[in-house]
Amino acid sequence: MAKAIKDLKTACLINPRAANSKWMRRKFLRAYLQKKLPGDIYDHLGDMKTTVEKAILASQSADVIVAMGGDGTIADTLQGIFDAGKQGEVLFTVIPFGSGNAFRKAFDIPKNPLRAIDRLSEGVARPIDLMEVEGRIAAFASIGATALVTGEKLRGKVGGIWGHILAGRRLFDTPRDEKTLELYDGYDKSGRFEKKIVTSHFFDCLVAKTNYFGYSWYIAPKAVVDDGYLDVTLFEMGPLKYSLLFPFIYFGIYQSRLRHYKARRVVINGRDLPMQFNGEFLGNRDRLDFRILPQAIRMVTPATRRAGKHFAKHSA
Repeated sequence: MAKAIKDLKTACLINPRAANSKWMRRKFLRAYLQKKLPGDIYDHLGDMKTTVEKAILASQSADVIVAMGGDGTIADTLQGIFDAGKQGEVLFTVIPFGSGNAFRKAFDIPKNPLRAIDRLSEGVARPIDLMEVEGRIAAFASIGATALVTGEKLRGKVGGIWGHILAGRRLFDTPRDEKTLELYDGYDKSGRFEKKIVTSHFFDCLVAKTNYFGYSWYIAPKAVVDDGYLDVTLFEMGPLKYSLLFPFIYFGIYQSRLRHYKARRVVINGRDLPMQFNGEFLGNRDRLDFRILPQAIRMVTPATRRAGKHFAKHSA
């Protein structure tokens, strides 16, 4: 009989700066984490490089790797697991402790850290897909307007949601040059295809495996975490229309009107394309190549019916 998650050896990578440095002040949270998910705690993380290095180290001996922070911490922890070549051996999960927490929303993990620890200690492991771009592991990415805003926010001094709101002015700086998308081995509303070439002057393009951006933004309602396809949505409109429609976009209502594709590989060609993934700004590129990583890692999720609804295959 397989061991319960709470009986496995855990390594928890914690971003101490997340959630306004609450980790350093909440001694009870540390004790509770150790009680429910005993193992090693790495809480002296700093930049991306340090987090990746600690994740590589933790992957050598732990059964379960926990990323405790926001979407950036999650991305860097996943990167370390894959760099260590341990993605087929360890389990992975998330305790929300940052400002964005888009990743946790797709798996019905409670936002409250204590409740998340409770749910995950009794959780189940399910294989999930991820994607790769330029050697980086991601669950969601965007090219265009939202990437520009993310980059501006990260360069600014104001964090959290107010930082994103202030950076929103960059929406009106987004170039509308023509881009070309090469989509491989997928389907759209017209049926299946081996290869499809699409031209677009998109304002924003989303490539995703999970449904949410930060702050519970239901950006990709058709994404499924284990269906074996990248979920691609084109926002082909100007900044004013995008701003006016934002409430409908935020709740995933307007996306049904947009061009949408499923594909196993997506190549986007353009000029100075701004790109962000998992809440981190990658910079500008003329070419981006996204590839699906099917059943890339086993994710520990709450053993709830609601968590199972995010999967195409519901077996634990």
